[in-house]
Amino acid sequence: MSTARSAFRGPRRKLVLAFDVGTTYSGISYSVLDPGVVPEIKGVTRFPAHEHISGASKIPTIIYYDRAGNVKAVGAEAMKEGIYETAEDEHWVKAEWFKLHLRSRVGAGRQVTNEIPPLPLNKTVVEVFADFLAYLLECASTYIQDTHANGADLWASVKDQIDFVLSHPNGWEGTQQGEMRKAAILAKLVPDTTAGHARLSFVTEGEASLHFAVQNGLPIGAMKDGEGVVIVDAGGGTIDISSYSKNVGEAKDTFEEVAAPQCHFHGSVFVTIHARLFLENFLQDSTFLDDLEHIVGCFDKTTKLRFRNSEEPQYIKFGGARDNDPSCNIRFGQLKLLGSDVAMFFEPSVECIVKAVLDQRKVAHKPISHVVLVGGFAASDWLFNKVHEKLLPHGLNIIRPENHVNKAVSDGALSFYHDHFVRTRVSKITYGNFCHIPFDPAAPDHQQRLHKTFTSVSGNRRISDSFDVILPKNTQVSETKEFRKSYFRESESRNEFKGASFSVWCYRGAVASPKWKDVDTQNYTKLCTIEVDLSHLPLSPRFKASGSGSFFRLDYDIVLMFGLTELKAVIAWKQNGVEKRSAAKIVYDPDTTNDDP
Repeated sequence: MSTARSAFRGPRRKLVLAFDVGTTYSGISYSVLDPGVVPEIKGVTRFPAHEHISGASKIPTIIYYDRAGNVKAVGAEAMKEGIYETAEDEHWVKAEWFKLHLRSRVGAGRQVTNEIPPLPLNKTVVEVFADFLAYLLECASTYIQDTHANGADLWASVKDQIDFVLSHPNGWEGTQQGEMRKAAILAKLVPDTTAGHARLSFVTEGEASLHFAVQNGLPIGAMKDGEGVVIVDAGGGTIDISSYSKNVGEAKDTFEEVAAPQCHFHGSVFVTIHARLFLENFLQDSTFLDDLEHIVGCFDKTTKLRFRNSEEPQYIKFGGARDNDPSCNIRFGQLKLLGSDVAMFFEPSVECIVKAVLDQRKVAHKPISHVVLVGGFAASDWLFNKVHEKLLPHGLNIIRPENHVNKAVSDGALSFYHDHFVRTRVSKITYGNFCHIPFDPAAPDHQQRLHKTFTSVSGNRRISDSFDVILPKNTQVSETKEFRKSYFRESESRNEFKGASFSVWCYRGAVASPKWKDVDTQNYTKLCTIEVDLSHLPLSPRFKASGSGSFFRLDYDIVLMFGLTELKAVIAWKQNGVEKRSAAKIVYDPDTTNDDP
């Protein structure tokens, strides 16, 4: 069941590109927008060195660099026959799974460090990401010019004003979006200007997958009766879990997120990692241990994809008739494994999905009835069947759209751009900031923190390091909802009021109502700094409480909007009784909190 889309209302032709940079595979979807015409979502289905595969919608997320750091082969080109030998001979360096280097170092992101191949020497993750984005842009340009009537003219007319949609895992926040924006600028997708930044938008993989599912077979109950649905986007690196419910009775199709989204590092690459650890141990005393990389590669490309039955032995074909080692079940170049061992490689991913879906059901603001699996890893029959088997007894309807599950994210990202179905989202963490509050001598928690008290410029006793909650975790937030906090600055000097910065902190722990910085300290992480220009705001002189002299005081509000796919902030103040507003700049801190040792 798909939903009607409106005609494009813009004054001139436009192009939108959605890039899904996956851990293992990447895809491109696009729309040519013509005034008065309903936009269609199309996919780039032909890539360099992939021409022989008709309708190939994804390419491997791989780049080869030479020793000077120059790009030598990307995507399908990096998988061509003979490339491995060339890379060996010329000492090229392979960058793969590099997307995972962008992850947050908080929580689960910290645990996968040892599993991720390192970046090439002297290359940052932003630079590698930029090289790959530049390649995707080149692929889109070639494909559109080759396949559209007057393709070269079409491209020339839109190439300097393309809108881009970049998708990312549910667990990524403003810091990671900021790094992706830097990569997009470095790749020359957009210029580093306000107008350039406005042409770039972000969407979580979970929300993109919902948009794909709406257009490609969301269950009837979810569409007609507003029954809750969990979208499981099982990809190469991450498994992204998101839950939604349709707003029934509204003229236009809109959805609300009904539980805080989750992101887990249990995608398909981790099945390969478990296989590698097992095989390394299994071949410990065999001469074939030297072939481990090749054997794991063969498992990844064949055995893993075909696995359906844990009762039957599984084979990794890696060599020829002369390759034999009976002690390790190797005969005629085939390594024989127990089906139950292969099942164990998948077990953490299966358990992760089942637990996450049941957790979502527990905390959701609406009842959950359906589970939709999308993403490249969802194409594994073993994964789908095990998840189905374990969730069915809980009364859930589990489905997998037939229509290209591995294109869900790039197509869904474009649907997000056009259709914008989600109007309410749920906060994953508690947002707030540290401030000082009036000291209350009768409050025991204030008495315990006497060393934190001070006398303000105006002569009042206050206490610092109190956590002021702006938005509690697991709260449904509409896109238009504003979170407003009033602040003031006091100083004897007028020069102190040129600008101010305001930090947004996140609390990620289990305390229901976090209140003080010194309780569960390690679970507070700084998200960003909001910089505001105060130079044009009206100042009023005031007299001190002691009567000895005067000081200046400035009252203003910080207004935050959390309900969008990116955090937005403005500063508000009163001038002659009328509210004025001005945009504030958000600067994300480098993601060093709880960083890897």
